[in-house]
Amino acid sequence: MLAQVVVALIGVVLVGSALWDAFETVVLPHRVARRWRFARIYYRSTWLPYRAFAHRFEDGPRREAVLSYYGPLSLLLLVALWAGILVLGFASLQWSAGSALTSTDSHADFWTDLYFSGTTFFTLGLGDVVPSAGQSRVLTVIEGGMGFAFLALLIGYLPIVYQMFARRETNVSLLDQRAGSPPTATELIRRNVEAGDVTELISLLREWEIWLADLLESHVSYPVLAYFRSQHENQSWVGALAVILDVSAYVVACGKTRAVRQASLTFAVGRHAVGDLTDVFALKPREPPQERLDQANTSGLLQAASEAGILANPRSHASDRLKAIRKTYEPYLAALGVYLLMDLPPWLPTDDAKDNWESTAWDFNSPAELFAPNGPFRVRSKEPPGRDAPPDAPQHGTGALHPRAPRQSGSQPNDP
Repeated sequence: MLAQVVVALIGVVLVGSALWDAFETVVLPHRVARRWRFARIYYRSTWLPYRAFAHRFEDGPRREAVLSYYGPLSLLLLVALWAGILVLGFASLQWSAGSALTSTDSHADFWTDLYFSGTTFFTLGLGDVVPSAGQSRVLTVIEGGMGFAFLALLIGYLPIVYQMFARRETNVSLLDQRAGSPPTATELIRRNVEAGDVTELISLLREWEIWLADLLESHVSYPVLAYFRSQHENQSWVGALAVILDVSAYVVACGKTRAVRQASLTFAVGRHAVGDLTDVFALKPREPPQERLDQANTSGLLQAASEAGILANPRSHASDRLKAIRKTYEPYLAALGVYLLMDLPPWLPTDDAKDNWESTAWDFNSPAELFAPNGPFRVRSKEPPGRDAPPDAPQHGTGALHPRAPRQSGSQPNDP
């Protein structure tokens, strides 16, 4: 009798905890501050070893390919674990009720209870095991209804997750032509500000303010989205978040322009997002593994601001102000980047940086020069044959095209 009571309590705890965790994870559109949750423990215990395994790959594209599987697989496995816990919990309740089941081939025991619980939850209705007492029948009806509800919840949940992922990635992809690959604050300013005219920049910052608010809402409510990776190894949602914060801080530090007000508003929601997301994953702010903006790069950054016509403050004042603003958000970005194995973008593009749109698997040559001299894209001097392209690589519109291997991003991963 005592054993049946204990097993019944275990069954109630299993069913209740699985249902409540699924409700908080899938249904409740609100951040749950409680640390001890099944989903939180599940992701911490699976992501850290998976991240360590992926970090062993030195090849950037291969490492990103391995990491890209974790988000979808972890979500499906979490759903399977919830289902398994519910089946085990109802099997425990059936056993504590006396295993009042009629089987066609054997006497009912716990394994029969477990089998019957599984066929009931997944609504198979095989008929080889049937309940023969009142308590068992009540449990069967409850579990069958719960199985239908669980399936409906899953059908509704997965499309929502992928819709939010697609909405996030659309804006991340837009940075390719707006700010380069990987995106940088300097390149975004250079391509979207001309002779001090910040009209287009203000429009972009307003659009990204909305994107940041959507990122905050979606990723705080559904943290699993953070593990979904972008299509290219030199793009990520953390990198996009970093660039928007960088640009906002850059504009504010440079001085009084028409864009300062909108940059301040965009920065505010961006810092709100990065602060809340580090709290969701229980991460402590830390210094970036590598200095993103040293003194030499700061000089180049301010020179670019002067050329764009947005540098109103003295350079020393702008440099000090930018350094102070960076301290308010970079430690949070560094914590997210290290935890998720997503590199933070540089402030200035490298000399050989090439946008993702500039080359394809069949064409090495960049068409950026076709938009010169008034286009927004950088035109690089052509490399000698054998470096970026084979000797027989065609010019635009001439010759046969040759396939090539995926381009390396050239960036190194953060140390976990």
